[in-house]
Amino acid sequence: QVQLVESGGGLVQSGGSLRLSCTASGSDVSTYVLGWYRQVPGKQRELVAIATNGASTTYADSVKGRFTISRDNAKNTVYLQMNSLKPEDTAVYYCLARRIALFGATDHWGQGTQVTVSS
Repeated sequence: QVQLVESGGGLVQSGGSLRLSCTASGSDVSTYVLGWYRQVPGKQRELVAIATNGASTTYADSVKGRFTISRDNAKNTVYLQMNSLKPEDTAVYYCLARRIALFGATDHWGQGTQVTVSS
């Protein structure tokens, strides 16, 4: 069973930066799709960024040019570098590890880390 632990959230002023980390244990996730989602109260969880095991990346339009996702397979870790943060980036950020198999996919989620951007 994959367990994911996020860290790096906190309070930052508008225009500032934060770096989130998510480390997996229980399984080698180097072949998994790794990503970050975020959620605010009353809204659905939304995609922030995804990195495949081939290192291709996808970003939400709202974060393109400001956020960068990266992965270190040797450390079983995925990162999210967040620059030029805006108050609307305030949310709980969740790490995702997705194992894609022949007949479907299995998602594993972290517990979430709060990011608050003050104006």
